[in-house]
Amino acid sequence: MDQTRPWVVTLLIILFVIGTTASLLAVVSLSFPGSFLEFLWQVNPHARDGFARMGSWSVVLMVVVCVSCLLTAIGLWRALRWGYWLAVVMLIGNLAGDVINVITGTERRAIIGVPIALVLLFYLFKTKTRVL
Repeated sequence: MDQTRPWVVTLLIILFVIGTTASLLAVVSLSFPGSFLEFLWQVNPHARDGFARMGSWSVVLMVVVCVSCLLTAIGLWRALRWGYWLAVVMLIGNLAGDVINVITGTERRAIIGVPIALVLLFYLFKTKTRVL
């Protein structure tokens, strides 16, 4: 492990591992509706409704998110350049989703994610962090 890893990269690794876990739970829950994981949707019932409207494509989407988060965490952990750029792409995608959700009124609480994503992107673009 690189002892000089910037703190923001360590934080991102943790966040992408959490994202991997959450999206994997969503995949299992969406694949087996009414299972023991159904209670997880109480956190965000609007998301469950949106996924239900998507049908089986919701499982495909969440598998893509899960694999992307996993690859990003691995790439950052190993300090690989593609991991860094995948993190940037994932954060920009998350930022775009949050902005769209706030503007359309779909999920007003997404406003919290906007400054967080911007701060993380700012730190990723700093020269000291980009040395990955």
